[in-house]
Amino acid sequence: MGLSSYASAQVAQVIGDGIVRFDRSHEARLERKPSFALVQEFDSFGDVSLEHLPVVPSYSMDSETGRTVAAIQIEEGTSLYGTGECAGPLLRNGFVTETWNYDAFGYGLGAKNLYTSHPWVLAVRKDGTSFGVLADTTYRCEIDLRGGITFRAEGGDFPVVIIDGDSPQEVMKGLGILTGTIAMPPKWAVGYHQCRYSYNPDTRVKEVVNEFRARNLPADVIWMDIDYMDEYRVFTFDPEQFPDPKGLNQWLDSKGFANVWMIDPGVKDEDGYFVSDSGDEHDVWVRDKDGNVYNGNVWPGVCVFPDYLNKDVRNWWAGLYEEFMAYEIDGVWNDMNEPAVFNVESKTMPETNIHRADPELGGTDTHDRYHNVYGMQMIRATRDGVMAANPDKRPFVLSRANFIGGHRYGATWTGDNSANWAHLDMSIPMSINLSLSGQPFVGPDIGGFAYNGDGELFQRWMGFGTLFPFSRGHTAKGNIDKEPWAFGPEVEATSRRALERRYRLMPYMYTLFKESSVTGMPIMRPTFFADPADLALRSEDDSFLLGSDLLVVTKATPVGDRVSVMPAAVDGVEWAEFDFPDFKSGRDSKDENLPAMFIRPGSIIPSAPVTQHFGDRPDSRDELTLIIHTDATGMAHGWMYEDEGEGFGYLMGEFEVLEFSAYESDREVLVRVHSAAGDLRYPDRAIKARVIGSDKPVRVEYR
Repeated sequence: MGLSSYASAQVAQVIGDGIVRFDRSHEARLERKPSFALVQEFDSFGDVSLEHLPVVPSYSMDSETGRTVAAIQIEEGTSLYGTGECAGPLLRNGFVTETWNYDAFGYGLGAKNLYTSHPWVLAVRKDGTSFGVLADTTYRCEIDLRGGITFRAEGGDFPVVIIDGDSPQEVMKGLGILTGTIAMPPKWAVGYHQCRYSYNPDTRVKEVVNEFRARNLPADVIWMDIDYMDEYRVFTFDPEQFPDPKGLNQWLDSKGFANVWMIDPGVKDEDGYFVSDSGDEHDVWVRDKDGNVYNGNVWPGVCVFPDYLNKDVRNWWAGLYEEFMAYEIDGVWNDMNEPAVFNVESKTMPETNIHRADPELGGTDTHDRYHNVYGMQMIRATRDGVMAANPDKRPFVLSRANFIGGHRYGATWTGDNSANWAHLDMSIPMSINLSLSGQPFVGPDIGGFAYNGDGELFQRWMGFGTLFPFSRGHTAKGNIDKEPWAFGPEVEATSRRALERRYRLMPYMYTLFKESSVTGMPIMRPTFFADPADLALRSEDDSFLLGSDLLVVTKATPVGDRVSVMPAAVDGVEWAEFDFPDFKSGRDSKDENLPAMFIRPGSIIPSAPVTQHFGDRPDSRDELTLIIHTDATGMAHGWMYEDEGEGFGYLMGEFEVLEFSAYESDREVLVRVHSAAGDLRYPDRAIKARVIGSDKPVRVEYR
């Protein structure tokens, strides 16, 4: 490989606290392409000398490929994470990934690129200090972590942004500043989701919903995959299988179920089909290198594809949702938006296709530049359309393809995984690395999308999958049924306990979504966040943190024979195991297929009664149980955020933040509850407290 160095010419400017942006040269800075990752254009606080910086990239060019190379040396003992959606273990040292969104059905451990692109690496030094590196390019980019951090990207020069911090948490907050944070989702979206390809006809949808309610299995959402459509034409309904979608959605609402319906980017190229005709009229389609409308095969057959890089096209697409959402649709699923194209080796459209992008996005250019942001711009337009159609409701959009920063528009999942133990195992590190790449609303297809699997696999996956930020069971057409009751009473019982755990923890989970929306912190975090300087935790794949206070320890192998490394005691106080409803510690009181849960010393976790869905018991918010684990000084602290779970009143003060403190004396445990912020009040709330490892009387003061 021939390299020529540009190090002597590169320039750096401070754009935030501990955040520096590097360019190969002053000329490269002037010609810098617009950023899709950054939430805004950041003003410079001025240039800074390279010798004054702790981390500096070295630029060069690969003379054989013409790719720009940016390399960062790392100290011995530095652990590397992130790189977005990557198959395999949590620790990414020694791996090579590539940012090129790809329809990767049934992907394996060696997959180099998957459905999303996040050219980002989180580095944690031996002492626990940290830095993050963003290669701010939309082009195909290789992330090589075999010896330091190296980005090799097509498309010419690109800036590198480095965030340096005292901890990985500080770096993640810096990434939140750069790329923005999630908006608060509707509370129903934080519940459990049930899906398959496909529940059809509508009588099957009702059958599944009735089973959930009859069996007391908590759930909030059911999904409609592509078979609801009329011959896969987007924005249509099969007149025989789904003759009354609005009536179905109203019935679902009466059962406490929200609904999500799929919309793909491939539009059937057919005269007389209103979406196709309207798109022709407004000239919205992606064109090939010769200027002709591009055709590619997807589910409906020959399709045309909206050019979401163009504002007029995004507005046109958003407008299609006005009538669609009027069927009382709650959420939208954008799939196949890498974009996926059938019957071609690349599985996508040609890189020479032309996008008429907005000037502020970079102007007209070829697909190789905009491929990785095609799905991101689709869900941007979808979100705009959903919000315009339902201005008083919070939008929920799920996308298979995305780019770093796309969390601003939608949630994601880990794509078309498989029903086997390897995919169960890696669903944890995959979700964590996506979380560490700025996408906090994430999870896998619980039970595995491709192939059947068995009851043992499903039981174990449901056990911990119900604690992912995005929690959805899903499987493919032709597979066996994979509802919680499909494998018999024992698996159903585990699934019920797992779902009840999620709903008991809803006050805590919802609070973590609020924290993420403010700070950019992940909801699901690696165990090493408990102590970034503890090297023994750096490669821990089988456990994860929810927030900073709750540790989930799974059994990710068939026989559960791997032993997870636990965080060290804090001033002599161990993380304490607990469970619902009796809070007994010890394996004999637990379902062996459920993960163990531990609470951090010095913390308080709020919990609530089990509900079957959001809004099931309006009075449930009037009852709280605080799970308390005091530290070596006998103290503990925690907080909880709540709002109406829907609408935007929370932006105008319609919320409440409760702060909790506990002090354990020789005689009792005194718990104080304080309303710290917001205009909402729930004065008649019944607050109970359980103190782990203590039988002293508990006194609760509310003020």
